[in-house]
Amino acid sequence: MAKGKFYVVWNGRNVGVYSDWDSCKMQIEGFKGAQYKSFPDRQSAEDAFKAGYQQTSQRDYESARLQVNETTRLQVEMPITQSIAVDAACSGNPGKMEFQGVFVETKTNLFKSPVYEHGTNNIGEFLAIVYCLAWQHKHKLSYPIYSDSVNAQKWVREGVCKTKIEENEKNKPLFEVIRWAEKWLKTNSFRVPIYKWKTEVWGEIPADFGRK
Repeated sequence: MAKGKFYVVWNGRNVGVYSDWDSCKMQIEGFKGAQYKSFPDRQSAEDAFKAGYQQTSQRDYESARLQVNETTRLQVEMPITQSIAVDAACSGNPGKMEFQGVFVETKTNLFKSPVYEHGTNNIGEFLAIVYCLAWQHKHKLSYPIYSDSVNAQKWVREGVCKTKIEENEKNKPLFEVIRWAEKWLKTNSFRVPIYKWKTEVWGEIPADFGRK
C-alpha cells in the first residue's frame, strides 16, 4: 500500500473512496471494466469521485497535454531576433585574435576589432561582450546579447578577464584593451541581458567567423 494515498473506485463492486489499497483492490480485482485511480489526499479523491471518471480523465489528459506542449515549446524556443550576437576567432592558442558583433535579425555587422597578437579565444569572447555593452551604452541601445562562451559570460559577471596568458611585448596592445574592458565594467552598470547561444539547437552563432 502506498502510504498516504486514497483510492477512488468509479466502477467496481462497491464504488466510493478508499483509504487503503487492499480495500480498493477488493472492489476492482476481476471486475470487468473497473475504473479507479489513486490520489495524494482525501479531498482530491472525494472531489474526483464527485466529478466522475470521464471528467477526471479529461482533466488529467489536458494537464498532461499542457506539460508536453510546454516541454516542446522550450525545446524549439528560438533566439530573440532583435539582439546582437558576438563571437571571437583565434588562429592558434595563443595566436592572432579578433572579435565582432552582428545584429541577429539582419546579420548586419555592427563592429569588428583589429587583429591582436598572442591572444586566446576566451579573451576575444570576453572583449566582444564588453565592447558590445560599451557600444550599446554609447548609442543608447539595449539589445540582448548572445555569446556561445560560458567562460566569457562568467568573466563579465565577475568583472575580470581571468586569462592565464601573461603580458609580453607581442600582446601589450591586447592587454591595454583588457584593462580598458575591466575598468569599463567596474565604472559602468548595465541591464542588458546576456544569453548563451544554443549552438546545438540553433546552429552556429551569427557572429561566427566561419573558420572552423
